[in-house]
Amino acid sequence: MNELFPILQTNYFGNTLYAYGEAGLFFILSICLINIIRNSIVHRLKELAAKTETTFDDFLITLISKVIMPLLYFGAYYMASGLLVLGEAYDKGFGIISKAIITIYVARFAIEILNYGVKVYLKSAGFEENARKSLMGIMRVAKLLIWALAVISFFDSMGFKVTGILAGLGIGGVAVAMAAQAVLKDLFSYFAILFDRPFEIGDFIIVDDKMGVVEHIGIKTTRISSLGGEQIVFSNTDLTDSRVRNYRRMVRRRVLFQIGVTYGTPAEKLEKIPETIEAIVRGIADTEFDRTHFQGYGDFSLNFEIVYYVLGNDYNKFMDIQQEINLKIFREFEKMGVEFAFPTQTLHVHKE
Repeated sequence: MNELFPILQTNYFGNTLYAYGEAGLFFILSICLINIIRNSIVHRLKELAAKTETTFDDFLITLISKVIMPLLYFGAYYMASGLLVLGEAYDKGFGIISKAIITIYVARFAIEILNYGVKVYLKSAGFEENARKSLMGIMRVAKLLIWALAVISFFDSMGFKVTGILAGLGIGGVAVAMAAQAVLKDLFSYFAILFDRPFEIGDFIIVDDKMGVVEHIGIKTTRISSLGGEQIVFSNTDLTDSRVRNYRRMVRRRVLFQIGVTYGTPAEKLEKIPETIEAIVRGIADTEFDRTHFQGYGDFSLNFEIVYYVLGNDYNKFMDIQQEINLKIFREFEKMGVEFAFPTQTLHVHKE
């Protein structure tokens, strides 16, 4: 070929035209092969992955598309350029670019693995959508750390002395940590709330004398919408250090109430009151009767104590059931001729 076309032996910038043509042809054929792989094999893998229920194959497809394919294109150029003599300056510059590209895609590879791991954890742990959004917010910090490590690794591979910089950052970090101790406590409390999940967004909680619905869990504070409508802001440390009552986790609500009847009620009617109330409670849906007892003698009434359970945690449902029980007790007592007691005093006057 060189003998037939002597012009191919013409040298430009240290390489013959034949060498340029060979490198160019190799690069074009490599790109065509990579495109065939991407358009046929990868596309076919995507179709197969869409038919499966597992997410691991989707993760592999993402890695191939976002990390491996770009590296294949870069590898094609790297091998093609290796067929040429391009000089020391070019080799040095291309070496720097190569390290930068590899560092970038290694960081992207780590981020994709982290994303997949977090998604699998969220799915297996059964996090709700709001909690997922909160946890995904932490991903920004994790990605920032990965990129920071990638940059440090790149400069270290270039021969820069990063140990002194890291030592200075370490000392500065200790100083910042001491100055921002309260903020860091809230941050660690945020992680405790997020992973231990004592409550989630939408839960009705009571903390000391404050109560309301959790509407936001932030890195430093948690915001609660109170029954009065105002917003209550807690630091995360306050919540992790307090006893929190979460009513959304309540499977059933225990209800205890008392009623009093007059002292003039006959004994036979007193004996019927427990079974009457029991029948009323058992006849109402979503309730579980526990007990009814003649509890004791009050100052102006004979007291009965009733205990039952509401199957659920909805407060409005509990109040509806309690109202229905009260109305039915009132009607049954009217039929029985039993009177409710109310505070009264009897004054005895003696004449001398």
